[in-house]
Amino acid sequence: MKVAVIGLGLIGGSLALDIKKAFPTCQVVGLDNNKQNVSKALELGIIEAETLFEDLNSADVVIVSIPVNSAMDLIPKVLDVINETAVVIDVGSTKSPVCNVVKQHKNRRQFLATHPIAGTEFSGPDAALLGLFKNKTNIICDVEKTAPQLQKRALKIFEAIGMNLRYMNPEAHDKHIAYVSHLSHISSFMLGKTVLEKEKNERDIFDMAGSGFASTVRLAKSSPKMWTPIFQQNKTNVIETLEEYINNLNHFKTLLQNDDFEGVFKEMEDTNYIKQVLKGIY
Repeated sequence: MKVAVIGLGLIGGSLALDIKKAFPTCQVVGLDNNKQNVSKALELGIIEAETLFEDLNSADVVIVSIPVNSAMDLIPKVLDVINETAVVIDVGSTKSPVCNVVKQHKNRRQFLATHPIAGTEFSGPDAALLGLFKNKTNIICDVEKTAPQLQKRALKIFEAIGMNLRYMNPEAHDKHIAYVSHLSHISSFMLGKTVLEKEKNERDIFDMAGSGFASTVRLAKSSPKMWTPIFQQNKTNVIETLEEYINNLNHFKTLLQNDDFEGVFKEMEDTNYIKQVLKGIY
């Protein structure tokens, strides 16, 4: 099996490493617009060789792991050049836009829309991690629109690297992911912004920051180049979640203004239920 990975950053690079380990005889090659990423991926052993776009027709599996706006343009072109037995796997964080783009493509049944729920705040080939996807969830969208034999090939890869599979339609995926991923990134970015603005006048504020602050703003180190297109593509759902989040923040502020600390306690006590929801996950 020959696997071509387009986009050799955190997700693409980590997939390449896990696939190489799970399938020792598999040939993993890579393609990236940034030649430094290609050189680094070769140096780190993430890929065995660089490939060219025109050589993608020799691959059995093509994984597209690039910013979602770029993927919209590239994936139809990849579907144009692959051979008739290959599968193209998208791993972006939004699913409805890309599924709509390819729905009329003549090779639509060779496309599989997925979203591996894994990652860190770092980017580039240096961020690639062996085992990143073990016990993580992979959302598969519109699976019935992919040819059965190609579904089987792709799912075999995901299962071999230790992922748990769930199935959703693209619209449900985008709505739910706005709450559990996109909102948390915005919250982290804006908390970081708030503290940075305060830090202009109080240089020692970061000396007082503990592990709670560090973990809360960790996502603010994520790549704006990757996240801006995600927010753009999922704008409607993201705005809805922001409105709900802002309403909750304003409610909490009102409780404080009114010295309603019984209400403050109850808000936090009720929210402690999330420990039960997330038990066994984190």
